Amino acid sequence: MEYNLPPICEFDFSGLDTDLLLSMYRRMLQAREFEEQLYYLFLTRPMPGTMHQATGQEAVAVGVSSALQISDYVTSTHRGHAHCIAKGVPINEMMAEMFAKRTGSCKGMGGSMHLCDFSKGMLGAFGIVGSGIPIAAGAALSALVRESGQVAVSFFGDGAMNEGVFHETLNMASLWKLPVLFVCENNQYALSMSVTESSAVSNLAERSCAYAIPGVRVDGNNVVAVYREAQKAVARARAGEGPTLLECVTYRIRGHARFEASSYRNAGEVEAWKKLDPIIRFREAMLQSYQVTQSQLDRISNEVDLEIKDAIAYAESGPEVNPEDYLLYVTDEANHA
Repeated sequence: MEYNLPPICEFDFSGLDTDLLLSMYRRMLQAREFEEQLYYLFLTRPMPGTMHQATGQEAVAVGVSSALQISDYVTSTHRGHAHCIAKGVPINEMMAEMFAKRTGSCKGMGGSMHLCDFSKGMLGAFGIVGSGIPIAAGAALSALVRESGQVAVSFFGDGAMNEGVFHETLNMASLWKLPVLFVCENNQYALSMSVTESSAVSNLAERSCAYAIPGVRVDGNNVVAVYREAQKAVARARAGEGPTLLECVTYRIRGHARFEASSYRNAGEVEAWKKLDPIIRFREAMLQSYQVTQSQLDRISNEVDLEIKDAIAYAESGPEVNPEDYLLYVTDEANHA
């Protein structure tokens, strides 16, 4: 059985330098290890809140973000750790946020589903499905008005494409030629609803024709393929030619949220997708077809392991959030009149 597998393509390393490739590999490993360690922390520590993992989807976040500048904007989803890491949000601060510490990215008040770092262009992870789509368009409109040359990216899942705000925003973005890239991470499921049961078309990128913008479907487990398509879309946006809809066909290996059994999925399907693990595919392709050595990749892996361990120690040693801390970040206009 095919299990709705992606349009698999070979890795094309032509014109790409080693630093870029190793940087993408590092970011993918950081995202994977961050979430794997977080999974076990939730099992062994009294961690607050919940989390949604993107294990198996790292190539989308890293491939797209590698085509962006630090000043460009990104909006994320409830499954946003990889997006934050790919955009350069400090891992120490992200981990501290998971522990609800004052040293966290959002001062311990956002948690997993509301991570943000404006200094890195990360406008936020949003728990409401599809809610980041219009915010990215708003950021793109701001860039257009200010003539800043910035581009905005909205990451969202296949389920969000059935929300009314998707249609409204893409229609407006096309009319106004906003510098925005709409990235659908088609991971096959909106919680437990298969995309085959929720969409009348199997190629979600085809929906772009309703808005007179390009629609591209790409192997979302091939970071180089994602990067190349994102490059084209970003260049088009910066040139004033408007938005692009990019469908990255991928898969979430773990359940919808932490400890969810995902009994609605076929075991054979999960195993078939595991064979397309984006990190393993990227590593094997670099070793076979590029001047990268096993020792280089091993060194990166060891460094990432230490980074995550240091991030956990940093988080655990940070000051706790107090109930009244919110007052530190609320301005009382009346008192300053």
